[in-house]
Amino acid sequence: MSAPALAARARRLGPAFDLLAGYQEGGSFFERSGVGIATSGEAVRVDAGGGPERIVRLSRMLSEALGEIERPAEGPPALAVASIPFEDDRPARAVIPARAAIRLEPGETWQLEIAGAMDVPHGGRERWVGRTLPHEAFEEMQLRPDPGPDEYAEAVASATKSIGRGDLRKVVLARSVIVDAGRSLDPKRLLWRLRAVDPDCYVFAAPQNDDALDAVLVGATPELLVRRRGRTVEATPLAGSSQRYGDPARDRASADWLFGSAKDREEHTVVVEDVARVLRSFCDGLEHPHEPELLGTANVWHLATQFRGRLHDPAVTSMDLVAALHPTPAVCGTPRETARETLGALELIDRGGYAGPVGWTNADGDGEWAIALRCAEITGSTARLFAGAGIVADSVPEAEVDETERKFRALLDALRWG
Repeated sequence: MSAPALAARARRLGPAFDLLAGYQEGGSFFERSGVGIATSGEAVRVDAGGGPERIVRLSRMLSEALGEIERPAEGPPALAVASIPFEDDRPARAVIPARAAIRLEPGETWQLEIAGAMDVPHGGRERWVGRTLPHEAFEEMQLRPDPGPDEYAEAVASATKSIGRGDLRKVVLARSVIVDAGRSLDPKRLLWRLRAVDPDCYVFAAPQNDDALDAVLVGATPELLVRRRGRTVEATPLAGSSQRYGDPARDRASADWLFGSAKDREEHTVVVEDVARVLRSFCDGLEHPHEPELLGTANVWHLATQFRGRLHDPAVTSMDLVAALHPTPAVCGTPRETARETLGALELIDRGGYAGPVGWTNADGDGEWAIALRCAEITGSTARLFAGAGIVADSVPEAEVDETERKFRALLDALRWG
């Protein structure tokens, strides 16, 4: 048997190492509460193309590619990162990075480098501290809704009519706002700001590997699509939202209103039922509470339900689970195919990576994947922000416009400083 062409070399980093120092232009970043990964460079790029089975193909191709890399003597195995576009007709691609800073448990931090089996890792890394980032806000930003609020409200009204006829139970309609910042936007500076505002969200950056567009998707999403650690599987779907307030009494009232909202509970139930159906096909002892809990971000309350189960088959990878779950009713609707057809007819934007899976998987099949929400596609001085709302029978168009406006707010505030 021939020696592997590539090898992983790992060394420990200090427990206080800031993962954002390991993120460089062209790389990926994925962190929640100080735990996650930051990458730079490419050792291997894997392209599974488009089509309905694209994520399944990508999972198999990555398992093979990662399995061919010599494991380090100690430390984590090689991993791959990806931002997968929402639509099936867009290619599913992933990168095995040349270098990754990895912290999967608090304090346990590694630098992993992938190189030729006979190469010696260079060992350097960027010197960076977050406090040196400038704090000057943009004086003015030009904003252009796409589509406009009235057009979006009309799409919501059309969707509720379809639901009323029994064509589908739920559909998630998205809209965008285009921001002209007037100067170049720095993804790293935006990441720094986003995680300061919402450290309990998954803060992420991922290049959008579109041959016609040099863009980076940057955001802070509260939604865990799926996590696999050994045979343990976890997911936390969200659906339903209400505004947060600085005044504690108003904030509590808004949370209580959400928890008691029949419309939002229905929206959430649809998502929970679908995630349960999918995960039961892979897991023993799948557990989740019968009542949702309240989860708060900087600007929005959500209804959330935590799932935990144990894989029947340890060969199932995190990306296999992604392939089965995507797209959940939290970002598409149900029935899935009818909802997709409705999106094609009513949604007036190209989602790109918005509402697609973003995260990582490794040679052991472990991984962590969020849904790319509360995000912006950044190209030079321009950012396209995305937000969506779940539409059910009782949805009111004006209220859904307001919901998307609330979801834009945190990212717009961060952009003013980014």
